[in-house]
Amino acid sequence: MALPTKLTLEVVTPEGLLLRDEVDEVTAPGADGYFGVLPGHTPFFSLLGLGEISYRQGTVVHRITCFWGFCEVLPDRVNVLAEVGERAEDIDVARAERAKANAADRMKTIREEAGFAEAHTAYVRAVTRLAVARPRS
Repeated sequence: MALPTKLTLEVVTPEGLLLRDEVDEVTAPGADGYFGVLPGHTPFFSLLGLGEISYRQGTVVHRITCFWGFCEVLPDRVNVLAEVGERAEDIDVARAERAKANAADRMKTIREEAGFAEAHTAYVRAVTRLAVARPRS
């Protein structure tokens, strides 16, 4: 049996289907670090953390945000159930800049551990949104 040459990437959020496309490669933010998937990958299941999903179609790389969720990898597909996901073109850069500044200010002034962790998560989300929204050279 021949190995697949493409992957079907499907990303679903509580708002609905964010993406369904045929891709050559996927990189996703696992709870313990990023992982990469090529066609024919061994099946596995992973918790997702905060970060970006990048996927390649030919020589073009696309990116979307991914905040928490689950990922199922099969030899011919990658299924993502994300709590939050956004396409680059849907990100409000000015809002993300404000959120980043607010979270940074909160991290400087908060003294209790729980409050700091919440502010840090907000900061990481804002930085991720900015990274996905800005084109890379």
